[in-house]
Amino acid sequence: MKIIVIGAGMGGMTAAGRLARSGHDVSLYEASDTYGGKLRTEWIGKLAFDTGPSLLTLPAVYKDFFIRTGKPLGLLCDILPVDPSFDYRFSDGTSVKFANLSRFHTLNAIRSSYGDHIADQWDGLMRRSEKMWDVSREPFVESELGSALSLLKRTSIVKDIFTIAPWKSLRKLADEFLPDQHLRFILDRYATYSGSDPRRAPAVLATIAFVEESFGAWHIKGGLGTLSTLVHQRCIDVGVNFHFDSHVVEITTNKGRATGIMLADGSVVQADIVVTNADASITYNKLIKGNKSKLKKARRNISKADPSIAGFTLLLGLRKDGSEGLSHHTVLFPKDYDAEFNAIFSSKTPVEKPTIYICAPHDQAMTKDASLEGWSILVNAPHHGEGGFDWSDQEFNRAYANSIIDQIEEYGIPIRSRLESFSFRTPADLESSVGAPGGSIYGTSSNGARAAFMRAKNRSPIKNLYCVGGSAHPGGGLPLVGMSGEIVANAIGGARKAQP
Repeated sequence: MKIIVIGAGMGGMTAAGRLARSGHDVSLYEASDTYGGKLRTEWIGKLAFDTGPSLLTLPAVYKDFFIRTGKPLGLLCDILPVDPSFDYRFSDGTSVKFANLSRFHTLNAIRSSYGDHIADQWDGLMRRSEKMWDVSREPFVESELGSALSLLKRTSIVKDIFTIAPWKSLRKLADEFLPDQHLRFILDRYATYSGSDPRRAPAVLATIAFVEESFGAWHIKGGLGTLSTLVHQRCIDVGVNFHFDSHVVEITTNKGRATGIMLADGSVVQADIVVTNADASITYNKLIKGNKSKLKKARRNISKADPSIAGFTLLLGLRKDGSEGLSHHTVLFPKDYDAEFNAIFSSKTPVEKPTIYICAPHDQAMTKDASLEGWSILVNAPHHGEGGFDWSDQEFNRAYANSIIDQIEEYGIPIRSRLESFSFRTPADLESSVGAPGGSIYGTSSNGARAAFMRAKNRSPIKNLYCVGGSAHPGGGLPLVGMSGEIVANAIGGARKAQP
């Protein structure tokens, strides 16, 4: 079949690569001049920075893509374990380092910092999270998601429901397992992996903690953007035709079927199948004209969903000071974590005292000067524009960036005395660079028990149109968008076989 893919993000490229490998004629149209979507490693002066994802979990998702399309990923790059996976620091002066791929060592670290009974709390949570993962992995993550009613056909549905506890929020799960405030903050943070509020996000997001522990935290030598470069090259190798600087303005339809695309220059390209990696809100509200009855439910779900958390990022070049330096991933928690979620989801204002995530990779391939190191610093933020915060005031943005540096230094981490270069990126910048509405990192949040069912389904109500990427099922983040590429490729294969 002739297949068009809109958008060269990781979901779009992994779907395109799999489809081309299966023998289809695949053309990919990207509005910008490059590939990778949010996944980019950018050079600023003598230093490289991961300006999107800075951590790879579930590497098997991408290993599977490479195995099924040609040479294994391990032959093309160095995938390095990050140990400790995270160094968590708290406002009361305490800290704990979570080990990579070892619950035993993580529990020992918790025990050393807070005592045996606190370690037992985390162990109990991980045991429950493992059960949730076993139940949710196949039907909720690795497969197409139909309606909630479709899941009732499962023979183990009653047991599964009580394991997942869809009526319970992540915060309620913490009430059950984690009396210790330090561990509660760590669990809360996993809600932000999907751009959500732990007070409303479903308890099943605790599975992220189990996945991170069990499958590891990984870095790719040269930066995470290396992965997008390798996926792009693999797509070329299997025959995907890339068209950059090609802005799609419409998905053409006829009698409720997708028939191709129209580009900004007015040209129309016909296709048997269209796969859209554009954000679902753009796909359904801007790219498809008419079809009101078919798209009524999808458009309603998008309008009801909360935009996910956005991010404010600092990119700092620092002179090394001769010390061992920070761990690869360091998280500085504020005294009041709820104030952060109130600011983002209620008042829609920048967080005054945010949780600060510092990525300081010890990767010589990311510097052209051995005396320098680059730090990517991310804080959660409300989305840009209507219904959010206006991030267009550069004077405010610069002052806000400096306030974040001040807060890092309050933890005893020197920056200004070592500062060589300084830049920042706002949610408005992300929106303009990759077309993410409002700069929301994950499309829509997972706030609420029904959020998963309100996310755009991979199989669109418009026949022959499929949705892939972070705004579609199963959600945002590197592993999930890779899974969405596989789900869509498999769905199209199944659709082809079903045709007379």
